[in-house]
Amino acid sequence: MPRTDLTDRLFWLATEKEIRNAETTDAYFLHTKKVLRRNNIDSRVVMEVYARDVPYEDNWGILSGVYEAAKLLEGLPVDVWAFDEGSVFVADRNTAIYEPLMVIEGRYVDFVEYENPLLGLLSSSTSVSTRAAKLRMAAGEKLLLSFGTRRVHPALAPMVERACYLAGFDGVSNVLGAKLLELEPSGTMPHSLVQIIGSQEKAWRLYDETIPKGTPRVALVDTFWDEKAESIKAFEVLGPKLWGVRLDTPASRRGDFVKIAEEVRWELDIRGGKKVKIIASGRLDEEEMAKLNPVVDGYGVGTAVAYPPVIDLSAKIVEVQEGSRKEFRGKRGGLGGRKAVYRSAGFKDFVALEGSAKPNHSASLLKPLLKKGKLVRSFKTIEELRAGVVSSLGELKTTTPSLNWR
Repeated sequence: MPRTDLTDRLFWLATEKEIRNAETTDAYFLHTKKVLRRNNIDSRVVMEVYARDVPYEDNWGILSGVYEAAKLLEGLPVDVWAFDEGSVFVADRNTAIYEPLMVIEGRYVDFVEYENPLLGLLSSSTSVSTRAAKLRMAAGEKLLLSFGTRRVHPALAPMVERACYLAGFDGVSNVLGAKLLELEPSGTMPHSLVQIIGSQEKAWRLYDETIPKGTPRVALVDTFWDEKAESIKAFEVLGPKLWGVRLDTPASRRGDFVKIAEEVRWELDIRGGKKVKIIASGRLDEEEMAKLNPVVDGYGVGTAVAYPPVIDLSAKIVEVQEGSRKEFRGKRGGLGGRKAVYRSAGFKDFVALEGSAKPNHSASLLKPLLKKGKLVRSFKTIEELRAGVVSSLGELKTTTPSLNWR
């Protein structure tokens, strides 16, 4: 009979053990491994992981997921080099040249089935961290919170929150994600609380009386009435205890969101509420945030960062060793030979065949990660990673990255 229920788990998700054992791979990798083993083919190869472009007008992204990739490959008889977690990488759709973000060297039969989960870990996290970085730049110095994990499979929530925080977000709302990051989760109140109580004023009072004193009092102000009217009432109810108001105006009622925010700001200011923050949320993107920046104090971003445009990472063999002879074997449309990537000031990147002369005043971006399966890199804390990304984003405001090879 067809299966109607799962017998070994509650949800349609892979366990850490199944991921680590590469059980989430595609069948054709297992077919390949069977062919290689049956015919005693154990050639050593060099494989590169890279992005040919990014789904944005500019040409850069933020790499994340390196930690998980290292944990996936740890213990395998392979050598791995990679960019640092949180690095800016360059992907130029106008050239065939690309920069490898990770390089794996070893017998292909030893790691063939890991290509699928490796790309999944890197692509998922990098897609989120890249969009989060774009949103961080759009928000400027405004408060930026991640509200997006309700849009993804719960198993992915910690990954989404880590990628957002690493890329410069100020806080995350998911409880488990915050716990793993050693942060306090951020959040206000849902519309459901106001709906159940039936009165905005009573809901705000009960919230104030119940929630710990150290938690900022932020009133949701668009459940039943106009945002301006509810903001005025929230300030009347909570007075100086009101830290902020959150505008989550639905699209069908939004009209001109900037003007709505301006009205709220005006009405609060003339009543002595100049210190009350305005937090905007609800289907925000970079364009909307740029318009709102002059009047609001922060943002809660959900779907835009939880379901970002995909950074399409690929993994391709570029060298194969036959006995003592190493051959360049780039596939059609690819580039043969193991590559090195060097960076000069201003994100001026240079791609060359490994072993070529290093350009003056540059640093290598591919650094040892695993040696014969043993981890040889110390990982930075999430705060150190975040600080590095924020610093890079500051530089990106005044420079355009470039990718050169000759």
